[in-house]
Amino acid sequence: MKFNGIKKVQEGRFITRYDVSYTTSEGHEKIYEMISRDKEMKTLADLNNPRIDAVVLVMFDEKHERMLLNREFRLAAGCYVYNCPAGLVDPGETIEEAAKRELYEETGLELVKIEDIIGESYSAVGFSNEKNITIVGTAKGEIRKDIDSEFEEITSAWYAREEIAGLLKEYPFAGRTQAFCYMFSK
Repeated sequence: MKFNGIKKVQEGRFITRYDVSYTTSEGHEKIYEMISRDKEMKTLADLNNPRIDAVVLVMFDEKHERMLLNREFRLAAGCYVYNCPAGLVDPGETIEEAAKRELYEETGLELVKIEDIIGESYSAVGFSNEKNITIVGTAKGEIRKDIDSEFEEITSAWYAREEIAGLLKEYPFAGRTQAFCYMFSK
């Protein structure tokens, strides 16, 4: 594959749409449509995205008997989807600060302990270069309804392994959350 260039197609408030042109090893010229949180991509190096855009929070209760999940209406899916709490890292914020803030904003819970930080992953590598870091940890407190946003419809709850096993068979999940939940349910 030979990278030929990148063209900004449309800039939105949160994402920018690009056409990436390249030539296949067989000599065919192609256009790849993608989105990014970077509003000024110009090079192949820019596609690699050196930033961490968001945190994903895999949270357990203090006894590690239950996992925290959000049930959230996602417009792109047109339905409610089960997902781990997650959100964007604000400018100047550390990953740990973003994790604490996002957990509190979406659930009202306190991040008690970070047990692991899983390395970089892509949110949707088929059409975006957005990168995440997954924080695995323990949370406590009282769950409250979506404290800081009137624009999101999120209901958070703790689920035992057997409850998650049932949800996995019946309801839609975000891909990464489905994988974490499957492993927890076993």
